[in-house]
Amino acid sequence: MNLQTFGFNDYFEKEFEQYQDAGYAVGRVALEHKRMYRVWTEEEELLCEVSGKFSFLAESRDDFPAVGDWVVLKTRAGENRGTIHAVLPRKSKFSRKAAGTNTEEQIVAANVDTIFLVNSLNDDLNLRRIERYLLLSWESGANPVIVLTKADLCKDLEEKLAEVESISMGVPVVSVSVVEESGLAGLQPYLLPGKTVALLGSSGVGKSTLTNYLLGDDKQKVQTIREGDDKGRHTTTHRELILLPQGTVLIDTPGMRELQLWDSENGLAESFTDIENMADECKFRDCTHVNEPGCAVIQAIENGSLDQNRLTSYKKLQKELAYLERKQDKRAQSEEKKRWKSISTGLKQKYKKV
Repeated sequence: MNLQTFGFNDYFEKEFEQYQDAGYAVGRVALEHKRMYRVWTEEEELLCEVSGKFSFLAESRDDFPAVGDWVVLKTRAGENRGTIHAVLPRKSKFSRKAAGTNTEEQIVAANVDTIFLVNSLNDDLNLRRIERYLLLSWESGANPVIVLTKADLCKDLEEKLAEVESISMGVPVVSVSVVEESGLAGLQPYLLPGKTVALLGSSGVGKSTLTNYLLGDDKQKVQTIREGDDKGRHTTTHRELILLPQGTVLIDTPGMRELQLWDSENGLAESFTDIENMADECKFRDCTHVNEPGCAVIQAIENGSLDQNRLTSYKKLQKELAYLERKQDKRAQSEEKKRWKSISTGLKQKYKKV
């Protein structure tokens, strides 16, 4: 198997140089399951785990390999197994806050060139959800493309497209129907050999159906959406690399019930350039866009050039990011306190021996 087909390029080759002469191999994480990894290498697919030293030195969840990562490993002859010793620096990563109370980063997909933000053109189409995905996509370092599926079921397609384009801020919007095989040519410019595309979206939006079409096979099981609310059911249960016939690497992901933000200050500015530009015209630099005189944002709402719901979404995301930053600061302070406590304890024990 050719590593270049899997996305190995000059960037990763340079990063791997320091390990090459020491007898290490390089591979790409195709699947992760409870700290066990399926890794594609030039010779074969291996079942791998991280070394004890790697695990000991890892400080947080994001230090461990994620699907799409390029890893440095040593193979175990005759076992189809390997041991991961390092993760090569990532070119991009789509992250969210991990579920639960802990403030931890969860990497959904790594080293992605293009992110297909998949949404269904049914009653579950949600502009606020798309804004949230766009925000994290811009922060990832990959290029987002909004893919609207099930166009054959949409009675007011042009109207829906206009709504999505009003919040896309120049991001390409492609409407497709796998059933009618329409609009799919619009995806081809991104499905290039050696490139990696991630499919992200909620359950039931058609990610698995789209994957099967691109693959030319029913590899991914599909289910119908629930009647009554057009909401989806979980089909894909894990993140996985899939090699398409034309040589594109596809990362299919499970539907996300929630998408909590993670370090997205720059992404907020990219996703809401319209509001950010309007805010620059406000009379007061610290304008909150509520009732201040000379507020260009409020004027835009009054004259109909800005939707009130979009401003509400912007403010909500701002508050989420501010809350996340406070939690991260508290966590950093707590970890620093623990570190110094450990150092202090060690010094006391040392002097007791003396």
